[in-house]
Amino acid sequence: MPELLIAAFWLWVAGLALALLGATQVSRWAIVLGAAAGIWGALSALPQGGGELSLPLTLYDQAVRLHFSPEALWLMAFGLIPGALAAALCTPLRARRRGWLAGSALSFLGALGVFGLQDGYSFLIAWELMSLGGAVMLLAEHTSLETGRSTLYMLALLEVGAVAILLALLLLAQGAAGSLGFGGFTAGGAHLSAGMRGFVGVLLLVGFGAKLGLLPFYEWFPGAYASGSGASGALLSGVVLNAAFFALSRGLIDWLPASAPGLLGLGVLVTVIGVLSSILAVLFAFQQDDWRRLLSFSSAENAAIAVTSLGASLIFRGDGRSDLAGLAWTVAILHLSGHALAKGGLFLAADGVFAAGGGYRLAQHGWLRTTSLLFGIGALFATMSLAALPPQIGFATEWFTFQTVFQGFHLVSLGGRLTLALAGAGLAITAAVALATFVKAFGIGLLGDGREARSAPIGWGYNAAVLLLGLAVLATAVGLPVWLRGLDTADVVRFGTHAAREMSSGWLLVPLTDRFAFISPSKLVIAMPLLAIIPLLLLLNARRHAVRRAPVWYGGLREDPQRSATTTLTFANAMRTFYSFIYRPTLDTAREHRAVSYFIRRLQFEHDIADVFGPILFAPVRRAVWRISGRLRALQSGDLNFYLALLGILLIVILALTLR
Repeated sequence: MPELLIAAFWLWVAGLALALLGATQVSRWAIVLGAAAGIWGALSALPQGGGELSLPLTLYDQAVRLHFSPEALWLMAFGLIPGALAAALCTPLRARRRGWLAGSALSFLGALGVFGLQDGYSFLIAWELMSLGGAVMLLAEHTSLETGRSTLYMLALLEVGAVAILLALLLLAQGAAGSLGFGGFTAGGAHLSAGMRGFVGVLLLVGFGAKLGLLPFYEWFPGAYASGSGASGALLSGVVLNAAFFALSRGLIDWLPASAPGLLGLGVLVTVIGVLSSILAVLFAFQQDDWRRLLSFSSAENAAIAVTSLGASLIFRGDGRSDLAGLAWTVAILHLSGHALAKGGLFLAADGVFAAGGGYRLAQHGWLRTTSLLFGIGALFATMSLAALPPQIGFATEWFTFQTVFQGFHLVSLGGRLTLALAGAGLAITAAVALATFVKAFGIGLLGDGREARSAPIGWGYNAAVLLLGLAVLATAVGLPVWLRGLDTADVVRFGTHAAREMSSGWLLVPLTDRFAFISPSKLVIAMPLLAIIPLLLLLNARRHAVRRAPVWYGGLREDPQRSATTTLTFANAMRTFYSFIYRPTLDTAREHRAVSYFIRRLQFEHDIADVFGPILFAPVRRAVWRISGRLRALQSGDLNFYLALLGILLIVILALTLR
């Protein structure tokens, strides 16, 4: 129903205007209604697509047109579900809601444009609106030096990506007779040389990867996410992340010719970048003791897994295996869809803990011992999905990802085979560390001892939202054999194969054939209660034996040994020690003495892990900018004669260029 998508656009515009005018309550519900209209409109238009829509806007005497492909509608709907709940709950900082609502409306509008716009002019505007909306949300919630630095760091890296996207669009337009309409980009890419097509592919990977968190860009994630609330994280990891992946997928699959030489090499590069990004992101996620920082790294990890599947699709396509290319591409779409629901649930759970007075630090406050059972069920389902535990959607999509890379033996090229084999090994490391990460997050952040005092219980709004998203995660997995039909048309258009339809056989999920492997989340829902007998027996056994408690042995955090046997840092210390060549941990102890050194007045312990790419790539650029700005400071002398001389020189230069 295209009319609903147009209605969503106008509701978000109205929500933005009302937020700027200060009518926050009306603005919030306008934004929520816009998200609901977008969800219903996207789902009702599947599986065929949304048709052509026109907005009452023109750019360079051209009407702004929208066309939503099936995969765009799919990703948009799944991204808007947590976005709608986040907008309904809004930021937990009541005094900051006006700016946050304006930023969320900008993000929704930008994402709608990225999903549907069909020309380079309006697309770049929509892409920048998404970045601006995220920055406005973060700065509206916390106005401080640290927040400003993190947000500017984010915007700086995103602008690097925007420049790469602009250059890629210009190169594709050059081959398409100067037109920036996306309809001619495939033909335009065919007119470019093989080397230039590869360069365009790298530019697209850098440009869209800056927002997806591919290396080295994932390093802006923790600072930016941690400067905002869980509601901001739910939007950034939901509809915004999905829009960025859709743009990358469209660029690599649609804009570059399917039979172009060099496509196999580009696929290898994309796969390698995806695997390395997922490993690094999840290793750093495991070390975090803040809900937002941990979940932000996890978002980069899951985006990288989807990019790995996209790279596998390019490899299969370059080798002439359209059926396997369609399988890998569909798996990438499914993975980010389930991720948006699960990640939104945990971000809103973190907001619920914060609003109840617990803060965002992962500590043993025992929230699930006192809060609603519904909150615990929703958070458990979301955590299981992100940890890839059955029968949740995260388990199904990661299983599909492994089955996809295992199909590498069908390839003719040795390079493609080796790449997918190594990708499988890298994804295994990622899955193992992700499991440990979310065991830590759920076990310490939501379970724990629970004897510490709290300010208030978790609100009913957060209970309901987390439960709804948790149930949506389970329902998506259980109904996957049915939902897959929504992507079948997209597979036929792009790859000429019914890959999505062949990914299920009855209630079984299969990688195109049930003779290779199969699972069934639908049937696991029936079998899992039987397996629950095992933990019940363990609980009965625990009642017969006393629980041994030990004091905290690492972490530098003040914890009562009688209340806590572990902290997040204790849990992660073994991994930090084993992978010290990646983490490069730093420890610093400062002592303040009284008259003599024997009497310590104050002991301060600090620990951290060093960024991988910051000191190598970003720090030298920052120092160079500071040096240049120091030299240019002489221009601010305040001497009027000096300024007049500069204007005179500028006029002479302009005149000379005109005459030339």
